[in-house]
Amino acid sequence: MRRGTWIALLSGAALAVSSGLAMAAPESLLPPGFGQPAPAPAPSPAPAPAPSARPAQPAPRPSPRASAPSPTSSAVVQPLPRAVTPPPPAAIGIPTLAGGRLPSVRELERMSDAEFDALFGLAPQYDIPPGARRALRQVGVIDQAEGGFGPGALSRQPAALVRAALIGTQGPLVSRWGHILLRRTLASRMDAPLGMDPVAFAALRADLLNRLGEPAAARALVQDIESAAYSPGLGAVALTAYLGTGDILGICPVMGVHGTLRDDAPWLMARHICDAHAGETQDADRALRRMLNGSDARPIDVRLAQRYAGSAGAGRRSVTIEWDNVDALDPWRLGLARTLGIEVPDALLSGAPARLRMADVHIPATPLAARIAAADGAGAAGVLSSSAMVDLWSQAFDEPAMEGAPRDRAQALRLAYVARQPSDRVAAMRQLWTGSDPYAGQVLTAYAAARLPVLATAVDEAPQLIGAMLSAGLDRNAARWAEVVPEGSLGWALLAVGTPGASGVDEGALDDFIGDDGSSEGRKGRFLVAGLAGLGRLDEGTAQGLLSDMGTSLRLEGAWSRRIDAAAQYRNAALVALLAGVGMQGDGWDRMTARQLFHIVRALSQVGLEPEARMIAAEAVARA
Repeated sequence: MRRGTWIALLSGAALAVSSGLAMAAPESLLPPGFGQPAPAPAPSPAPAPAPSARPAQPAPRPSPRASAPSPTSSAVVQPLPRAVTPPPPAAIGIPTLAGGRLPSVRELERMSDAEFDALFGLAPQYDIPPGARRALRQVGVIDQAEGGFGPGALSRQPAALVRAALIGTQGPLVSRWGHILLRRTLASRMDAPLGMDPVAFAALRADLLNRLGEPAAARALVQDIESAAYSPGLGAVALTAYLGTGDILGICPVMGVHGTLRDDAPWLMARHICDAHAGETQDADRALRRMLNGSDARPIDVRLAQRYAGSAGAGRRSVTIEWDNVDALDPWRLGLARTLGIEVPDALLSGAPARLRMADVHIPATPLAARIAAADGAGAAGVLSSSAMVDLWSQAFDEPAMEGAPRDRAQALRLAYVARQPSDRVAAMRQLWTGSDPYAGQVLTAYAAARLPVLATAVDEAPQLIGAMLSAGLDRNAARWAEVVPEGSLGWALLAVGTPGASGVDEGALDDFIGDDGSSEGRKGRFLVAGLAGLGRLDEGTAQGLLSDMGTSLRLEGAWSRRIDAAAQYRNAALVALLAGVGMQGDGWDRMTARQLFHIVRALSQVGLEPEARMIAAEAVARA
């Protein structure tokens, strides 16, 4: 309707211009001499006035006193205003295409709404009035009062260093607690570093959150930026975040302001989806068909977009989704398929990156069975909390159609919490600790373990119980088990680095633990020594001697260790957290060294993040 009106106006304007040109100099059709008026006679000169004999009397002066009004009044004649030449009418701006060519009606009809609005200057410049816009300061989600870092945490840091830390962390992290700390840092309300654009700073943070499998946090972060302030980089990151949460239409307010911000295939397809759901279904369908027949987009991606655009309610044909020639998943394919209720092949899911598999838990339309399958990985990585995992498995327990291993696991979790006898609860938890990722089972049973009384009969399960409690930060609950765990055991080692207030460690017990360590390459012993030294609970010289005997060292330095040590020296907690994320990248604890763990734990302790340092050290010992 709007486009038809403008096309009609444009046609009328063109007609008016041509008519005006025709009427500018009319040509007479009569022969010469006809229709011309006769020349008017010249006026005769007026006679000169006769001179007067009487001298001219001066005009009477008005009396200073008010006089009575005269019974008769003379007419007051006002002078006519001078003729004012009206200003010339404003020129009608007619848009032209490349080369100065006027667009034809057919070309106008084939344009998309965004192209049409851009040509005529009709695209809105903002969706919020200037007086109501938010300033580009303290962009983030978590306030300092809610546990985030302060607004000026990075404002005086060099932009190049912060950018290198954000780009250099590709994810995922080996540590659950490292992931939690980095997510909190990225989501904090902070000003941009010195010399960095605030929008670029937000885009870098949201991009890293996406890579960590945290699209929900990334979406909340980009929503703190007004649509009018979006850059091309932030637009791409925001689209990935909306896809990762199944909120495809969440990007549409940005499209309304910046529909032509980018020209890559995902952005164009998302724009056409937004057009369809805004009522322009036919235009969106034509545009997507053109992309299917002649663009760089893969057919599976365009067909998913066609299916979603057709869900606006005016779709006239069905779209078949076939996965035969698809060799990989990406945020576009997974997000649209889940939202549309299309089953994704297991082979594609199993081969997808970890961040995509973990993002499955964020999409509300994901089937419960698929969310259950992704829950263990998300919980072990730090994407899901222990309570969130319990909530998810509780839904599985209440689902009548859930059968097999998921049903057994849900029943075991229920017994771990509500069984009458503590021994029965321990037995149920033991069942949950088996599987491909035992640490995920410990995260799942963290609060069940905290509800247990200290049992001398459960000393064999003490390391798993203590590890479960520390996975959720329940350090004081875990400390109760110190009275039953033997010195030099794994449970003792977890308490030595995980509990608050400890001042030192018995070196004899430490030697016993190292001697009995059966982990790969003695990694548990190395991590225990490095963690104790980083927390200041073991002399660095003693730690260096022990690690030398195990074939490693704390004294080797590199560019990363020098930077995190310097950040700790200047007490910059946010920068330490970012650099700790750089040092904890990997898909397993075999990617972490004792030297890296030492620098991370020591730096975190020095900047006031000692609880996080303890949890990371305990997790390293538990999972090595």
